[in-house]
Amino acid sequence: MNVTLKLFASLSTFLPPNAERNAISLDIPDTATIGDLLSARRVPRETCHLILVNGHYAPPATADETLLKDGDTVAVWPPIAGG
Repeated sequence: MNVTLKLFASLSTFLPPNAERNAISLDIPDTATIGDLLSARRVPRETCHLILVNGHYAPPATADETLLKDGDTVAVWPPIAGG
């Protein structure tokens, strides 16, 4: 199946050079989870603070349990500090 992975801020370094607008399209197994997707791109779990699947919050603690579907878009942000 095919999904889109979007990585923002410092996580964008885990995208290949040909990524456009912080996103890549990936072919993944039909049984893949969010965790599988992040592992495939070698994104460290501790850097994944906010995860959205099709605009809906997915708690990082459930990444290994949350199955993806064909056409899903997964967007991930690291912890952000501000003042």
